[in-house]
Amino acid sequence: MTGALVDEGMFPDTPFRPEASPTAPDRVFLALATIAACVSLAIVLTTFVFLVKESRPAFAQAGVWNFFTDSIWNPAAGRFGVFGLIMGTVIIATIAMILAVPFAIGMALFINEFAPSWLRPSLTSMMDLLAALPSILYGLWAFFALQPKLTPVARWGTNHLSVIPFFRLSTEDATLTSSSFVAGVVVAFMIIPIITSVSRDVMAQVPREQCEGALALGGTRWGMIREVILPFGRSGIVGAALLGFGRALGETIAVALVVSLVFKANPHILELGAGSIAALIATRFGEADSIERSGLVGAGLALFILTFVVNIGARRIVARTKVA
Repeated sequence: MTGALVDEGMFPDTPFRPEASPTAPDRVFLALATIAACVSLAIVLTTFVFLVKESRPAFAQAGVWNFFTDSIWNPAAGRFGVFGLIMGTVIIATIAMILAVPFAIGMALFINEFAPSWLRPSLTSMMDLLAALPSILYGLWAFFALQPKLTPVARWGTNHLSVIPFFRLSTEDATLTSSSFVAGVVVAFMIIPIITSVSRDVMAQVPREQCEGALALGGTRWGMIREVILPFGRSGIVGAALLGFGRALGETIAVALVVSLVFKANPHILELGAGSIAALIATRFGEADSIERSGLVGAGLALFILTFVVNIGARRIVARTKVA
């Protein structure tokens, strides 16, 4: 028997891949998965084509280069520019990420590793409920309840952290409401449940044998988290954070209710005035004429491109963390 295998070039101790023989259910599943992938790709391409087509009148009026590099919005003169709005959108999303990521990861670790078993289902359900709340509820809560509480925080920041340019005020009597800081805080509350849920699921996949082995060798619980759980779930945690960043970039109603919209980039994050593409579209689309509506679609195209770039970067970062 062994000689026959050797004569045929097959060695018993050498692994080989058997020939695939898919069954009828396998072929049906493959066909459905392929159709779903093609439909998803078609939706993305169709959306891109629609945005480009509908924004052409605005591009013709303002110029493609000026549309993406200027910070002006004057439909009557046919002048459109979304650079300041893009920067404002990124500033708000960055503030949200700085505030949300540490809290979300800490919450995920608490639910998985520290919370009593009887409390974990309640905390998990609460995170899922917060993720499902409509954004308008967050916006109303931020406008009426959160913003007054954040004004003393902003005042403290400008008094003690003015060495950092972002915390300085353009004038001493600047208003400290409807700012990028307030918008970033409310968006942080909105993305914390998403990052927490995904991070918790990733951390739950860590083999418990490795965790128990680390503890059995004399390691502390924090040492086990640092050396076992976080390295194992690093790529998933990074992916969760970037998923939250994508959500923060596109947040609309909550930001529109909170900020005082300006078209030029405002680097003073604690004072009145912030830019947001999604908020601009939400507040101006209903009453816009044809040329301004084309400009708003062009702004949506800019947000589409920004989100696409972020997703490509996220895939590269996740791939590198997996290799590392």
